[in-house]
Amino acid sequence: MIELEGLTKRFGTKVAVDHLSFQVRPGVVTGFLGPNGAGKSTTMRMMLDLDNPTSGRVRIDGKHYRDLEEPLKYIGALLEAKAMHGGRSAYNNLLCLAQSNRIPERRVAEVLDTVGLTSVARKKSKGFSLGMAQRLGIASALLGDPEILMFDEPVNGLDPEGIHWIRNLMKALAAEGRTIFVSSHLMSEMALTADHLIVIGQGRLLADTSMADFIQRNSRSFVRLRSPQQERLRDLLHEHGYQAVESGNGTLEIDGATTESLGELAARHQLVLHELSAQRASLEEAFMQMTAGAVEYHAHGTDVHPGTDSGPRWGDQAPRWGTTSQGK
Repeated sequence: MIELEGLTKRFGTKVAVDHLSFQVRPGVVTGFLGPNGAGKSTTMRMMLDLDNPTSGRVRIDGKHYRDLEEPLKYIGALLEAKAMHGGRSAYNNLLCLAQSNRIPERRVAEVLDTVGLTSVARKKSKGFSLGMAQRLGIASALLGDPEILMFDEPVNGLDPEGIHWIRNLMKALAAEGRTIFVSSHLMSEMALTADHLIVIGQGRLLADTSMADFIQRNSRSFVRLRSPQQERLRDLLHEHGYQAVESGNGTLEIDGATTESLGELAARHQLVLHELSAQRASLEEAFMQMTAGAVEYHAHGTDVHPGTDSGPRWGDQAPRWGTTSQGK
């Protein structure tokens, strides 16, 4: 388990992390979300003693990171894919880490096989693509077979097969009872991976909740109905106390109802329905609703609303692929 208590980090007059407190529990994949500049990477660096907090503390299984003996056996982390020594082979990069933490050499070959890099194990990592470097970074996190794993943008540079693989890997590790903490800009991927969410904005905690509750509380859910007998349908809904809003193309939207109740109502009155569907917001729409007031960088010059399929997202000021661990 990871525990943060009142964690604060100031850079001069700027407060990057502001009295942040939460727990990352075992057995689930916990997603760590926030707009650019929210303090995500600074928080993760403080968890690993790469940055010292101004105040507050972090405990990993009850201990400070710097007090862990052979820390790779407790916690594995991927914060920067290109952090490996470029002049060393993939194998030797991992071997150095293994020897410094008294991890058996056989484990190096095992994790290289796990991440699919066995065929390039003896090649220098400076020639690796971003996706290959990402896999090597994941291998280093897995090296000590730790109970806690932290990943910052783990799908950067991975092809679709690789994205599917890392998603299933994180779920499988969580199912074993391990603590999995992952930060990502890709809302669609996070929606498929995370069970629980920690959301921050401007260094402050905005949400600590399950994925389902987060979407439900920060977005609108409604039922969409469409019928060739639209006027009769509207009257029937009104008679039974439903507020129906027309959304175009003969479609009605009803809040506070279920598809079951509306379908049964239409059936009892022999109304033909061409559409009866529950509409729920995506994680991206719910996220943008919650963090609207905490976005540090705003794009201008376009008239696209949150949740549409085109136009800029909050992360468009920095590339989604190849984002570094700094400044998020």
